Amino acid sequence: MSTSFSRRGFLGVAGGAVAAAGLLDLPGRAAVAATGGGPAVAPFPLRGVTLLESRFRDNMARTCSYLTFVDPDRLLHTFRLNVGLSSAVQPCGGWEAPNVQLRGHSTGHLLSALAQAHANTGDDAYAAKARYIVGELAKCQAAAPGAGYTTGYLSAFEEKVFDQLEAGGRPWAPYYTLHKIMAGLLDQYQLSGNRQALDVLLGMAAWADARTSKLTSEQMQSLLGVEFGGMNDVLAALYLQTRDPAHLRTARRFDQEAVFGPLADRQDQLAGLHANTQIPKIVGAVREYEATGDPRYLDIAAFFWETVVRHHTYAIGGNSNAEMFCPPDQIVSQLGENTCENCNSYNMLKLSRLLFFHRPSPAYMDYYEWTLYNQLLGEQDPDSAHGFCTYYTGLWPGTQRQVKGGLGADPGSYSSDYTNFSCDHGTGMETHTKFADSIYFQTGHTLYVNLFIPSEVTWAERGIHVRQETRYPQEDTTRLTVRGDARFTMKIRIPGWTRHPRVRINGHEAGRARPGTYVTIERRWRDGDTVEVTLPMALTWRKAPDNPNVQAVSYGPVVLAGGYGGQTLKTIPAIEPRSVRAAEDSLRFTATADGTDVTLMPFSEIQHQRYTVYWATPPDRSRPRLIARYSFGEGTGTTAADATRMWPAATLAGGATWTGDGAVALDGKDGHVALPPGLISGLDALTIAAWVRPEELANSARVFDLGFHKMTYLFLAVRTGTGKARFAMKIAGMDGEDFIDAAGPIPAGTWSHVAVTIADGKGVLYVDGAESGRNDALVMSPLLLGATTQNYLGRSQNPTHPYLHGQVDDFRVYNHALTAADVAALHAQGRNA
Repeated sequence: MSTSFSRRGFLGVAGGAVAAAGLLDLPGRAAVAATGGGPAVAPFPLRGVTLLESRFRDNMARTCSYLTFVDPDRLLHTFRLNVGLSSAVQPCGGWEAPNVQLRGHSTGHLLSALAQAHANTGDDAYAAKARYIVGELAKCQAAAPGAGYTTGYLSAFEEKVFDQLEAGGRPWAPYYTLHKIMAGLLDQYQLSGNRQALDVLLGMAAWADARTSKLTSEQMQSLLGVEFGGMNDVLAALYLQTRDPAHLRTARRFDQEAVFGPLADRQDQLAGLHANTQIPKIVGAVREYEATGDPRYLDIAAFFWETVVRHHTYAIGGNSNAEMFCPPDQIVSQLGENTCENCNSYNMLKLSRLLFFHRPSPAYMDYYEWTLYNQLLGEQDPDSAHGFCTYYTGLWPGTQRQVKGGLGADPGSYSSDYTNFSCDHGTGMETHTKFADSIYFQTGHTLYVNLFIPSEVTWAERGIHVRQETRYPQEDTTRLTVRGDARFTMKIRIPGWTRHPRVRINGHEAGRARPGTYVTIERRWRDGDTVEVTLPMALTWRKAPDNPNVQAVSYGPVVLAGGYGGQTLKTIPAIEPRSVRAAEDSLRFTATADGTDVTLMPFSEIQHQRYTVYWATPPDRSRPRLIARYSFGEGTGTTAADATRMWPAATLAGGATWTGDGAVALDGKDGHVALPPGLISGLDALTIAAWVRPEELANSARVFDLGFHKMTYLFLAVRTGTGKARFAMKIAGMDGEDFIDAAGPIPAGTWSHVAVTIADGKGVLYVDGAESGRNDALVMSPLLLGATTQNYLGRSQNPTHPYLHGQVDDFRVYNHALTAADVAALHAQGRNA
């Protein structure tokens, strides 16, 4: 796959837009040399960066209002009860309820958010609230031995949970919860100077060391099969703070080789893994690189980032479906209301930032910006005074972000004051209090300008201030004004998606700026000098890797979505790309989709209404013809050729054998024919035909099944539980399936010709040349199935279904719907025609 997002990669690009479509060039291991264990660049302290008026500052203000509002005693309630201290406050709900295993994790997130808010604003009210929480946690930790717990233990649940974990049980993520608390304490010490927080953290670290030191390597690796957050991250960071080798030793016990090993060998084995279980431990790998200088850690993290961004990322920058990594490059086939868990993107931005410190490639910050603008900025409800956030950012058409009930009421529901406390509620508190931490970086005499957010940075060592004024991305220009006199280098990121950028210093051209690089300006800066950066924006259609006819559209750095109000969408809308027109308002467009007008706007701005990000686009047209035919006349070997010569050979697999009269026999155990991938890609009309002789009728046994997995398919079954043969097709996000039932099952013990035609929302199922069933109201088009990777004769996408016991012959695909007369004639030709 290309190393540039301008062609394929996580967003892909439609054919005619290549010249304007680049997003970023992915960094290879040699692209930017790593710097031992130490960073090549460093962030400015949060106190040195001031957010100016913008949506970022507004989001932060809402979250800070919640930080001021939330009652710490309600969060401390279960900590106190756990060690026998009194508490009479009302318990929290959601994940902080007294009977939920993860109780306590939100206190860690709150401590981190309070530390960031205090560091950025200088308001001691945030620090004072945190000092109270830390003091009360210290009391709970001191009371732990009296409650029968080991010295240093601090949690809102009993220590016996760790006994269960070490015995091979699978309690709900106890180390994950401790990691959040420990990370919050470390942030309090590092950002707010709270020494008591460090003391409590050191007690927890000593407890973790004592607990894990008793385990064998095998026991420890087994324990790591249960989500443990970023224990290696916080412990390695604590080592970097204290240089106590015990902390690094403990951190490295949390290196999970089942995950690290394949990544070190540059193998993508992420499919099926819980996504946010993996990302924090990879963040920890970068910390361990900083602590040890071992390049293996950095290579693991860099390859993981490349793999996730290239092969597992949706158009908005997020990843995962129902919290799981999917097979690589499956996007449309893995759409749903539960895509893009927001915690994943929070952690991917942390990883991008840390990798940039060691390999300062603009690619990391291009991804950072893209995901920040298109997912995380929009996770917050702008109508909420307390900055409530969603758990997922669903991408199935018709999904919406909404206020609806409590935890789990709806995938797009916002969080609440006291009845939610999901992990995304916690990371939301952090995300929206640290916007200032990645706008500017510095090293030596160099200032990096990474993000175009209205802000001002104070570079105390150089005695200068740089003020950035911009309406980006509503406008394509940002203006930087220097206050003070000093010689230094300014490096400004030129995003990979732009074309023909311009940079002016005091109104004069500053030389060539290339997309996907930093423009470097080295000079003696005078008070009042200005730099104006113009980043031209254009509409860009971005193809999904598994279905080039399903695309997302972006304008500059923002993904545009269609707003549908309260309208329910049954499938992916079909858009006419040439119909997109700019509206009067900035970043608003109109388009024609499914024959009606729709408004396109930045995805992050769509709240409280249904939307779609992905669109079906018209396929290329070609003359009606047969596009694949496997006649199975070989009789020997294990492959069968396509008579049209357009496709690779099919393969006889499992117990599939030749019959001796030009067919393939299937044993009903594991015998099947594997057809090449992509057979029906790009077709909005088709005919599939074959001869089949079932020896017995097993429910759900397939004549053919073309798809990606058990939720995305196009199949014909010889019989279902209805007692009839059934054709059906579906993609992942649809609640039901389009289907056509025949009058009865496909007969056993005799050859039958079967054919399915689909066009213009109508489908017909033929058996022996005669219509046996039809559906004139199909919801989806076969165009939405895309480049199916698992195409079979005699086998289902669903591994629980039986294989076909019988014979198949003469499998054909046409790029159009045959007429009834055509199908009858095809049947009349006979099996050996």
